[in-house]
Amino acid sequence: MQSAGQPVIILRDNVEQTRGFEAQRSNILAAKAISEAVRTTLGPRGMDKMLVAGDDITITNDGATILSEISVQHPGAKMVVEVATAQDDECGDGTTTAAIMVGSFMEQAERMLKMGIHPTNISKGYTLGMRKALEILEELAIAISPDDKESLKKIATTAMVGKTIEAVREKASEIVVDAVSTVAVRTGDKIIIDEDDILVKTQKGDSMDDISLVRGVIIGKTRLDDQMPKFVNGAKVAMIGSPLEITKTQTKAKIKISSSEQVSAFGDAERAQLKKIADQIIASGANVLLCQKGIADAIQFYLGKAGIYSLEDVTEKEMKYAAKALCGEIVNKPEDLTPETLGTADRVEEMEEEELTKISGCQNAKAVTILIRGSTQYLVDELDRAINDAKRVIQDAMEDGKYTIGGAAVETELLIRLRDYAGTIGGREQIAIEAFAQAFEIIPITLAENSGFNPIDKLVELKKAHGDGQKNAGLNVYTGKIVDMAAEGVFEPMRVKRQAIQSAAETAALLIRVDDMMVTQSHAPGM
Repeated sequence: MQSAGQPVIILRDNVEQTRGFEAQRSNILAAKAISEAVRTTLGPRGMDKMLVAGDDITITNDGATILSEISVQHPGAKMVVEVATAQDDECGDGTTTAAIMVGSFMEQAERMLKMGIHPTNISKGYTLGMRKALEILEELAIAISPDDKESLKKIATTAMVGKTIEAVREKASEIVVDAVSTVAVRTGDKIIIDEDDILVKTQKGDSMDDISLVRGVIIGKTRLDDQMPKFVNGAKVAMIGSPLEITKTQTKAKIKISSSEQVSAFGDAERAQLKKIADQIIASGANVLLCQKGIADAIQFYLGKAGIYSLEDVTEKEMKYAAKALCGEIVNKPEDLTPETLGTADRVEEMEEEELTKISGCQNAKAVTILIRGSTQYLVDELDRAINDAKRVIQDAMEDGKYTIGGAAVETELLIRLRDYAGTIGGREQIAIEAFAQAFEIIPITLAENSGFNPIDKLVELKKAHGDGQKNAGLNVYTGKIVDMAAEGVFEPMRVKRQAIQSAAETAALLIRVDDMMVTQSHAPGM
């Protein structure tokens, strides 16, 4: 900047400024780049990405995982990644859709900017379009009962389709629905689900088909002593949070021993104290012990002699989870144990080959565990991601009581009805709403491309079907035919669609209004 021929320095040397259309174009290109990075992963026939960080290799088509792993520098691109992160946090699914929609909205905005439409008009049109789209979505949503296990299974299956775990998705979806239904808490008309009440344990080395639901907890420890039983039926489980050993004094102390009798007496007193601790546990009626800290060897001996299956150094997370699953209570000291504090389970057993302890058959369990296995760590990780996605979408559907139809049926209906709505709005905002509607074409186009079909042909067929009143018409990605997706059982929670549309539209409306970017570099130019 200059005043009367003299330069006036406003910004520091390490601030890089981009102004006007160049700033808008920079954000548009960044959003489109992120969109393109994940676009080929959308749908059941989407491709996978290989992410390499040092020696760690991740193979996945999960949008949230891809975007969280890649290193993004551009501020506009970071905002798109934040949209995907928020989508994952809120819904657990739909991250790829959200990222693709931001890119499509920004692409339409670029076209309007070249036409001379002001960013404020675009932003206002997008906001109006978003509000109308959410209204239409509410109309298209279908009510679902938490007891409708078949529909819930279809929602879970849809979330897992396209991942490299196709062989077990039917079994996995049934297990996930059972798990979520078990931990669901009904308060009046509302259903509340804490996703942390479903623990997912992974194990490498077996077939993926060995996936199982444990109404209890699996702990990564085995019994302390061979004389302890390998399994216990009708388990009564004591849970203690403090160490079961003689602890050191807080202050320094010396004991002066002048004879062998004193040594013997000191040893006898210590053993008596340890036996007293073991006797208190035995007296409580427990036949299984979980200790968050260490257990002295002498106590292990007495417990083993009494036939009590014992574990030490159980993690705090596993202890809290066990207390919830077993309907028991964690106590600080053995003397605090009572029959009321003990958790109960049908069976506690050692899984020798896997070095795990399985506590199962908990009545009225408030927490459950899904045990998944796979021949390689890559398969285990992908199955873990698929299970977590399915878990979240079932939670979304049960809590909201609504779902929508997949296969691009909703997006096609939205683009047709939004165009009709745009005709009722005057001014330049009408053009922006029409562009907002057109942005939804990216979903059916991408599904067709990823499935090997001509995207233009399939888009035309979809529009015709919806124009004829077939609001559930969508693309069967395996046959290429336009079919009733409700009859096909392709269901998605309404929350996933709502969050994707809202967050993508709001981010695009925000980014398009930016006409000046001032980026402070960590070092001065040329350094």
